[in-house]
Amino acid sequence: MPANFSVVRQRIQAQGFCGLDDSSYQQLNYPLRLSPAICMLWAAIGTYLVSANVLWALVPFAALGAILPGHPFDAIYNYGLRYINDTVRIPVYPARRRFACVMATIMTLITAWGFQAGYLLLAQIMGWSLVAAAFINVSTGFCVPSFIARLIIGKSECVTD
Repeated sequence: MPANFSVVRQRIQAQGFCGLDDSSYQQLNYPLRLSPAICMLWAAIGTYLVSANVLWALVPFAALGAILPGHPFDAIYNYGLRYINDTVRIPVYPARRRFACVMATIMTLITAWGFQAGYLLLAQIMGWSLVAAAFINVSTGFCVPSFIARLIIGKSECVTD
């Protein structure tokens, strides 16, 4: 395992994915970033274009990530990419990962509504904040909503210091 593997495992466990073996944590490190990456790019395009319509189109996907056992964009990995490298399937989303999707849904709703209603500054702040939070997750594996959940309700039980 790479020297930074313990950080990888802690960041995935912070999102609520517990009880996996070390190999699974290692294999899921980047696939768990795919859905946030797609959402980040979509939100960035909508925010850059000041397009409520582009962002309204993202809202159902973000909401489904909170409602379904996994994010719809995970299908790209689960039914395709994972077979290329013979890696594990993304597990069912635990509460912390769903919370991240709820946060993304709310931020996307506010951004879309802000652009539509003419509250451009609010929409720009919310849209670029969503992009920034997703970028942190995509580039490092650190999930900002999971960190917020930790501040509010405490550490995920499987994470040890």
